[in-house]
Amino acid sequence: MDTRLNVILLLLAASSFHSYEAAAAESKGSFDDNFSIMWSQDHFTTSKDGQIWYLSLDNDTGCGFQTKQRYRFGWFSMKLKLVGGDSAGVVTAYYMCSENGAGPERDELDFEFLGNRTGEPYLIQTNIYKNGTGNREMRHQLWFDPTQDYHTYSILWNTHQIVFFVDRVPIRVFKNNGKANNFFPNEKPMYLFSSIWNADEWATRGGLEKTNWKLSPFVSSYKDFSVDACQWKDPYPDCVSTTTNNWWDQYSAWHLSPDQKNDYAWVHRNLVIYDYCTDSQRFPTLPQECSFSPWD
Repeated sequence: MDTRLNVILLLLAASSFHSYEAAAAESKGSFDDNFSIMWSQDHFTTSKDGQIWYLSLDNDTGCGFQTKQRYRFGWFSMKLKLVGGDSAGVVTAYYMCSENGAGPERDELDFEFLGNRTGEPYLIQTNIYKNGTGNREMRHQLWFDPTQDYHTYSILWNTHQIVFFVDRVPIRVFKNNGKANNFFPNEKPMYLFSSIWNADEWATRGGLEKTNWKLSPFVSSYKDFSVDACQWKDPYPDCVSTTTNNWWDQYSAWHLSPDQKNDYAWVHRNLVIYDYCTDSQRFPTLPQECSFSPWD
Protein backbone atom coordinates (compact mmCIF):
# COMPACT_ATOMS: atom_id res chain seq x y z
CA MET A 1 0.00 0.00 0.00
CA ASP A 2 1.25 3.50 -0.82
CA THR A 3 2.35 5.17 2.43
CA ARG A 4 1.18 8.56 1.21
CA LEU A 5 -2.32 7.21 0.69
CA ASN A 6 -2.19 5.66 4.13
CA VAL A 7 -1.41 9.03 5.69
CA ILE A 8 -4.09 10.79 3.66
CA LEU A 9 -6.75 8.37 4.86
CA LEU A 10 -5.73 8.75 8.48
CA LEU A 11 -5.88 12.52 8.19
CA LEU A 12 -9.31 12.33 6.61
CA ALA A 13 -10.57 10.11 9.41
CA ALA A 14 -9.11 12.34 12.11
CA SER A 15 -10.49 15.55 10.64
CA SER A 16 -13.97 14.22 9.89
CA PHE A 17 -15.55 13.72 13.28
CA HIS A 18 -18.78 12.39 11.87
CA SER A 19 -22.13 13.06 13.47
CA TYR A 20 -22.63 9.35 14.03
CA GLU A 21 -19.90 9.08 16.62
CA ALA A 22 -20.46 12.54 18.03
CA ALA A 23 -24.09 11.76 18.78
CA ALA A 24 -23.51 8.35 20.35
CA ALA A 25 -23.69 8.22 24.12
CA GLU A 26 -20.68 6.77 25.92
CA SER A 27 -21.49 3.92 28.29
CA LYS A 28 -19.89 4.51 31.68
CA GLY A 29 -21.15 1.30 33.24
CA SER A 30 -18.98 -1.57 34.35
CA PHE A 31 -18.60 -4.82 32.49
CA ASP A 32 -21.15 -6.43 34.81
CA ASP A 33 -23.63 -3.65 34.10
CA ASN A 34 -23.66 -4.45 30.40
CA PHE A 35 -22.40 -7.99 29.78
CA SER A 36 -22.43 -11.62 30.85
CA ILE A 37 -19.73 -14.21 30.25
CA MET A 38 -20.94 -16.88 27.82
CA TRP A 39 -18.33 -19.51 28.65
CA SER A 40 -14.94 -19.99 30.36
CA GLN A 41 -15.14 -17.44 33.15
CA ASP A 42 -11.55 -18.33 34.04
CA HIS A 43 -10.39 -17.04 30.63
CA PHE A 44 -11.80 -13.56 31.36
CA THR A 45 -9.93 -10.90 33.35
CA THR A 46 -10.06 -7.13 33.77
CA SER A 47 -7.65 -4.32 34.51
CA LYS A 48 -7.43 -3.21 38.16
CA ASP A 49 -9.92 -0.40 37.54
CA GLY A 50 -12.26 -2.71 35.62
CA GLN A 51 -12.23 -0.52 32.51
CA ILE A 52 -10.29 -2.90 30.23
CA TRP A 53 -11.49 -6.45 29.62
CA TYR A 54 -9.37 -9.37 28.41
CA LEU A 55 -10.42 -12.58 26.68
CA SER A 56 -7.88 -15.38 26.30
CA LEU A 57 -7.58 -18.48 24.14
CA ASP A 58 -5.47 -21.54 24.85
CA ASN A 59 -5.44 -25.12 23.64
CA ASP A 60 -8.35 -25.95 25.94
CA THR A 61 -10.85 -23.20 25.18
CA GLY A 62 -11.53 -19.62 24.27
CA CYS A 63 -13.93 -17.19 25.91
CA GLY A 64 -16.82 -14.91 25.04
CA PHE A 65 -19.28 -12.38 26.40
CA GLN A 66 -22.63 -10.94 25.39
CA THR A 67 -24.83 -7.99 26.34
CA LYS A 68 -27.56 -8.57 28.87
CA GLN A 69 -29.94 -6.58 26.69
CA ARG A 70 -31.22 -7.00 23.15
CA TYR A 71 -31.51 -4.07 20.76
CA ARG A 72 -33.29 -3.32 17.52
CA PHE A 73 -31.58 -0.54 15.55
CA GLY A 74 -29.02 1.95 16.76
CA TRP A 75 -25.29 2.63 17.10
CA PHE A 76 -22.95 0.06 18.68
CA SER A 77 -19.27 0.71 19.29
CA MET A 78 -16.30 -0.82 21.10
CA LYS A 79 -12.54 -0.31 21.22
CA LEU A 80 -10.47 -3.46 20.63
CA LYS A 81 -6.82 -4.35 20.61
CA LEU A 82 -6.15 -7.63 18.87
CA VAL A 83 -3.79 -10.52 19.53
CA GLY A 84 -0.20 -9.53 18.69
CA GLY A 85 2.61 -11.53 17.14
CA ASP A 86 1.91 -14.86 15.47
CA SER A 87 -1.88 -15.12 15.64
CA ALA A 88 -2.47 -17.52 12.74
CA GLY A 89 -5.66 -19.52 13.21
CA VAL A 90 -7.02 -17.23 15.90
CA VAL A 91 -10.30 -15.39 15.30
CA THR A 92 -11.56 -12.52 17.42
CA ALA A 93 -15.24 -12.05 16.70
CA TYR A 94 -17.26 -8.93 17.50
CA TYR A 95 -20.80 -9.25 16.30
CA MET A 96 -24.52 -8.89 16.83
CA CYS A 97 -26.90 -11.85 16.76
CA SER A 98 -30.57 -12.49 17.45
CA GLU A 99 -29.80 -15.77 19.26
CA ASN A 100 -27.39 -17.00 21.92
CA GLY A 101 -26.20 -19.79 19.63
CA ALA A 102 -25.74 -20.25 15.91
CA GLY A 103 -29.39 -21.09 15.37
CA PRO A 104 -30.80 -21.94 11.95
CA GLU A 105 -33.04 -18.85 11.82
CA ARG A 106 -30.69 -16.26 13.29
CA ASP A 107 -30.02 -12.72 12.11
CA GLU A 108 -26.41 -11.61 12.53
CA LEU A 109 -23.99 -8.75 11.80
CA ASP A 110 -20.34 -9.81 12.00
CA PHE A 111 -16.91 -8.32 12.46
CA GLU A 112 -14.34 -11.13 12.41
CA PHE A 113 -10.63 -10.42 12.78
CA LEU A 114 -8.55 -13.13 11.15
CA GLY A 115 -5.13 -13.66 12.70
CA ASN A 116 -1.96 -14.18 10.69
CA ARG A 117 1.71 -15.01 10.92
CA THR A 118 3.99 -12.39 12.46
CA GLY A 119 4.55 -9.50 10.08
CA GLU A 120 1.55 -10.31 7.89
CA PRO A 121 -1.50 -8.02 8.04
CA TYR A 122 -4.68 -8.86 9.88
CA LEU A 123 -7.72 -9.27 7.68
CA ILE A 124 -11.14 -8.08 8.79
CA GLN A 125 -14.13 -10.06 7.56
CA THR A 126 -17.71 -8.80 7.74
CA ASN A 127 -20.82 -10.84 7.09
CA ILE A 128 -24.58 -10.37 7.31
CA TYR A 129 -27.17 -13.05 8.03
CA LYS A 130 -30.92 -13.00 7.71
CA ASN A 131 -33.02 -15.96 8.86
CA GLY A 132 -29.91 -18.14 9.09
CA THR A 133 -28.54 -17.35 5.64
CA GLY A 134 -25.20 -15.57 5.40
CA ASN A 135 -22.67 -16.00 2.58
CA ARG A 136 -22.39 -12.21 2.31
CA GLU A 137 -18.72 -11.94 3.17
CA MET A 138 -16.40 -9.05 2.53
CA ARG A 139 -12.73 -8.98 3.52
CA HIS A 140 -10.57 -5.89 3.98
CA GLN A 141 -7.04 -5.09 4.90
CA LEU A 142 -6.58 -2.49 7.62
CA TRP A 143 -4.46 0.64 7.23
CA PHE A 144 -2.87 0.20 10.66
CA ASP A 145 -1.59 -2.55 12.95
CA PRO A 146 -4.61 -3.44 15.15
CA THR A 147 -2.37 -5.15 17.72
CA GLN A 148 -0.43 -2.02 18.74
CA ASP A 149 -3.23 0.10 20.13
CA TYR A 150 -6.98 0.27 20.61
CA HIS A 151 -9.13 1.08 17.60
CA THR A 152 -12.86 1.69 17.42
CA TYR A 153 -15.17 -0.72 15.59
CA SER A 154 -18.79 0.35 15.18
CA ILE A 155 -22.05 -0.70 13.57
CA LEU A 156 -24.83 1.66 12.52
CA TRP A 157 -28.12 -0.21 12.02
CA ASN A 158 -31.43 1.27 10.91
CA THR A 159 -34.13 0.24 8.45
CA HIS A 160 -32.34 1.95 5.54
CA GLN A 161 -28.76 0.73 5.86
CA ILE A 162 -26.18 -1.13 7.91
CA VAL A 163 -22.73 0.48 8.00
CA PHE A 164 -19.57 -1.06 9.44
CA PHE A 165 -17.07 1.54 10.68
CA VAL A 166 -13.41 1.33 11.68
CA ASP A 167 -12.14 4.44 13.47
CA ARG A 168 -15.01 6.54 12.01
CA VAL A 169 -14.24 5.31 8.49
CA PRO A 170 -17.10 3.42 6.79
CA ILE A 171 -15.66 0.23 5.31
CA ARG A 172 -18.91 -1.47 4.32
CA VAL A 173 -22.39 -0.21 3.45
CA PHE A 174 -25.32 -2.64 3.14
CA LYS A 175 -28.53 -1.11 1.81
CA ASN A 176 -32.17 -2.06 2.22
CA ASN A 177 -34.73 -1.71 -0.58
CA GLY A 178 -37.66 -0.68 1.62
CA LYS A 179 -39.59 -3.86 0.85
CA ALA A 180 -40.01 -7.27 2.45
CA ASN A 181 -36.95 -9.26 1.42
CA ASN A 182 -34.68 -12.15 2.36
CA PHE A 183 -31.41 -10.23 2.78
CA PHE A 184 -31.77 -7.24 5.15
CA PRO A 185 -32.10 -8.10 8.86
CA ASN A 186 -34.54 -5.62 10.39
CA GLU A 187 -37.15 -7.63 12.26
CA LYS A 188 -35.36 -9.36 15.14
CA PRO A 189 -33.68 -7.72 18.11
CA MET A 190 -30.03 -8.66 18.64
CA TYR A 191 -27.53 -9.08 21.43
CA LEU A 192 -23.96 -7.85 21.00
CA PHE A 193 -21.23 -10.46 21.47
CA SER A 194 -17.48 -10.83 21.37
CA SER A 195 -15.35 -13.95 21.56
CA ILE A 196 -11.94 -15.38 20.83
CA TRP A 197 -11.66 -18.88 19.40
CA ASN A 198 -9.60 -21.22 17.29
CA ALA A 199 -10.54 -21.43 13.61
CA ASP A 200 -7.33 -22.74 12.07
CA GLU A 201 -9.31 -24.99 9.74
CA TRP A 202 -10.17 -21.90 7.65
CA ALA A 203 -9.13 -18.55 9.12
CA THR A 204 -5.55 -18.10 7.86
CA ARG A 205 -4.75 -18.79 4.21
CA GLY A 206 -7.79 -21.03 3.95
CA GLY A 207 -6.59 -23.25 6.79
CA LEU A 208 -3.02 -23.78 5.55
CA GLU A 209 -1.58 -21.92 8.54
CA LYS A 210 -2.31 -23.64 11.87
CA THR A 211 -2.42 -22.18 15.36
CA ASN A 212 0.92 -22.35 17.17
CA TRP A 213 -0.21 -23.37 20.65
CA LYS A 214 3.28 -22.88 22.04
CA LEU A 215 2.52 -19.15 21.89
CA SER A 216 -0.72 -19.34 23.87
CA PRO A 217 -2.50 -17.83 25.63
CA PHE A 218 -3.70 -15.47 22.91
CA VAL A 219 -5.34 -12.38 24.39
CA SER A 220 -7.66 -9.76 22.90
CA SER A 221 -8.65 -6.69 24.92
CA TYR A 222 -11.64 -4.35 24.99
CA LYS A 223 -12.75 -1.04 26.44
CA ASP A 224 -15.16 1.87 26.00
CA PHE A 225 -18.33 0.05 25.02
CA SER A 226 -20.79 2.61 23.65
CA VAL A 227 -24.41 2.04 22.68
CA ASP A 228 -27.16 4.40 21.59
CA ALA A 229 -29.97 2.13 20.51
CA CYS A 230 -33.53 0.96 21.02
CA GLN A 231 -33.54 -1.53 23.88
CA TRP A 232 -35.96 -4.39 23.32
CA LYS A 233 -38.52 -4.94 26.08
CA ASP A 234 -41.03 -7.77 26.01
CA PRO A 235 -43.91 -8.01 25.53
CA TYR A 236 -44.41 -4.50 24.12
CA PRO A 237 -41.07 -3.17 22.92
CA ASP A 238 -40.65 0.49 22.03
CA CYS A 239 -38.88 -0.37 18.79
CA VAL A 240 -41.45 -2.46 16.94
CA SER A 241 -41.31 0.24 14.27
CA THR A 242 -38.81 3.02 13.88
CA THR A 243 -39.43 6.74 14.14
CA THR A 244 -37.20 9.70 13.44
CA ASN A 245 -36.86 10.53 17.14
CA ASN A 246 -33.34 9.11 17.33
CA TRP A 247 -30.32 10.48 15.46
CA TRP A 248 -29.49 7.02 14.12
CA ASP A 249 -32.88 6.86 12.40
CA GLN A 250 -32.93 10.36 10.94
CA TYR A 251 -32.26 11.28 7.33
CA SER A 252 -28.56 11.99 7.88
CA ALA A 253 -28.07 8.42 9.12
CA TRP A 254 -29.84 6.89 6.12
CA HIS A 255 -26.97 7.83 3.79
CA LEU A 256 -23.26 8.45 3.93
CA SER A 257 -22.21 12.08 4.29
CA PRO A 258 -19.95 13.60 1.60
CA ASP A 259 -16.87 13.09 3.81
CA GLN A 260 -17.87 9.53 4.54
CA LYS A 261 -18.31 8.87 0.82
CA ASN A 262 -14.75 10.05 0.22
CA ASP A 263 -13.42 7.76 2.94
CA TYR A 264 -15.51 4.85 1.72
CA ALA A 265 -14.31 5.32 -1.86
CA TRP A 266 -10.68 5.22 -0.69
CA VAL A 267 -11.31 2.02 1.25
CA HIS A 268 -13.12 0.44 -1.69
CA ARG A 269 -10.26 1.22 -4.08
CA ASN A 270 -7.38 0.22 -1.84
CA LEU A 271 -8.35 -2.18 0.93
CA VAL A 272 -11.01 -4.62 -0.34
CA ILE A 273 -9.61 -8.15 -0.59
CA TYR A 274 -12.85 -9.99 -1.31
CA ASP A 275 -16.44 -8.98 -2.07
CA TYR A 276 -19.11 -11.63 -2.58
CA CYS A 277 -20.93 -9.23 -4.89
CA THR A 278 -18.10 -9.52 -7.43
CA ASP A 279 -17.68 -13.30 -7.13
CA SER A 280 -19.49 -14.47 -10.26
CA GLN A 281 -17.96 -17.93 -9.98
CA ARG A 282 -19.56 -18.45 -6.60
CA PHE A 283 -22.74 -16.57 -7.57
CA PRO A 284 -23.43 -16.88 -11.33
CA THR A 285 -26.56 -14.85 -10.63
CA LEU A 286 -25.57 -12.17 -8.16
CA PRO A 287 -27.78 -11.73 -5.07
CA GLN A 288 -30.46 -9.04 -5.29
CA GLU A 289 -28.83 -6.77 -2.71
CA CYS A 290 -25.69 -6.47 -4.83
CA SER A 291 -27.58 -4.19 -7.21
CA PHE A 292 -28.14 -1.47 -4.58
CA SER A 293 -25.71 1.43 -4.57
CA PRO A 294 -23.93 2.32 -1.31
CA TRP A 295 -23.74 5.91 -2.59
CA ASP A 296 -27.52 6.48 -2.50
